[in-house]
Amino acid sequence: MDESATLLLLALALLAALAMQPWRLLQQTGLVSPLLAALVITPWLWAMPWLHHMPLQLQLSGACLITLVLGWPLAVPVLCLVALAAGWLASLPWSAQVDLAFWMGVLPASFATLIGAALRRWIGPNMFVYILGRAFLGTVASMFAAGLLAQWSGHQLLAAIDPGLALVGRWLMAWGDGFMTGMMAAIAVAFKPHWLATWSDRLYLRKSG
Repeated sequence: MDESATLLLLALALLAALAMQPWRLLQQTGLVSPLLAALVITPWLWAMPWLHHMPLQLQLSGACLITLVLGWPLAVPVLCLVALAAGWLASLPWSAQVDLAFWMGVLPASFATLIGAALRRWIGPNMFVYILGRAFLGTVASMFAAGLLAQWSGHQLLAAIDPGLALVGRWLMAWGDGFMTGMMAAIAVAFKPHWLATWSDRLYLRKSG
């Protein structure tokens, strides 16, 4: 997939997200703190392979965790800002920033949203399904699927890497993202449920009011 096609898909996702007016969510919930944390921490994760000159450019994404916390409409513009910040930190060209925003951010975030909707539709709202299914295994599936598509499309950030080695690396990093997202989701459900836009006590714990 060439740069123009990636940029077009990214722009369409961003326009769709902004059309939902995600900023209204910040006025009703306590998501400002996790949003700021995502903008401060995640760019360093994305920029790390270039800052440390790693031969295999694989890193934790955090996109699925950001999607659980902020919801897809707000996560998409945030992930785009993260890519811009990572590009500034690592002095990346514009094409690499577009690739990061789409393949590391928006695509796995979109997969995670679809998986979450499917789990709710077919299994129903359940706390353990939310944590183990959506946050943990859903993240693994989303990250690996996005990685496979990136590799199949000729994702330029891995163009010089042996395909077999890149595939193994993506598989392992997908599990790393899954463990991180599952752990953070479990902690948030227990102590800071208002930090999860995709969580509802009324829905998942059958609480009234």
